[in-house]
Amino acid sequence: MSRLRTERLELRPLVPSDFAQWNEVRERCRVWLAKWEPRPPASAPDPSRDPQAFSNRCRMRERERSLGTAFDFGLWHEGWFCGEINISHVARGAFQSAHVGYWIDERLAGRGLVAEGLMAVFEFAFSQVGLHRVQISIMPRNSASLRVVDKLGLRSEGTAQGYIQIAGVWEDHVRFGITLEEWNARRDEMAARLHDARNHGVTQSSASDSHS
Repeated sequence: MSRLRTERLELRPLVPSDFAQWNEVRERCRVWLAKWEPRPPASAPDPSRDPQAFSNRCRMRERERSLGTAFDFGLWHEGWFCGEINISHVARGAFQSAHVGYWIDERLAGRGLVAEGLMAVFEFAFSQVGLHRVQISIMPRNSASLRVVDKLGLRSEGTAQGYIQIAGVWEDHVRFGITLEEWNARRDEMAARLHDARNHGVTQSSASDSHS
C-alpha cells in the first residue's frame, strides 16, 4: 500500500476503517462538492453514507491498484482525513498516460494543500508508475481549482467541449498536462513557487472536477 508524505500531508489509500472520517467530511461538504462532481446513479448505494458501499469502494480501488489501472490517495492533515487525489484511467502501450483528480474539505480550501499533494502524486506517477504524461481537467468556472494549476504553472492544452457530465449537465473542461520531461525540468521551480505562494498567503485550492 503506497504511502506518500509531504511537509503537511500524509497520502495513502483509503481502507474500510476510514469510513467515519470519510462520512463526516463528505456529509459536511456535500452541497459544496456536488456542483463539481458527476451525479451517481440513483439506485447506487452512497459510499459516504453506507459503510458497506464504502468498503466495496475501497476493495474496488485496491483491485485497480493491483491491476495498475488507477491509484487512489486519501489526504490526511494533522491526523485528520481531508480529501483525495486520485490517478485514474491509466493507459499503457504507446500512451503511458493518466488523469488526475482531486477534492478537498471545504474548511481547508485555500491553504495550498491540494497543490502540495499534487507534487507528491506527480513524483509517484512518473517515478513509480512509469507514466509519461498526466492530465487534469477543470470546468472553466471553477476558479479556485484553476488557481491550483496556475500556481503549479501547468500547461493548458485547450478546452474540450462537453467533456464530462457533471450534476447531469455535459460540461466543457479546460485540460492541463505535464509530461515526464517537463516534470524533470520544472519540479524544483514548482516547489519554489508553492513555497513562495504559501509564505504570501495566496489562496490555491478547492474542490476539483477532475473526476476519478
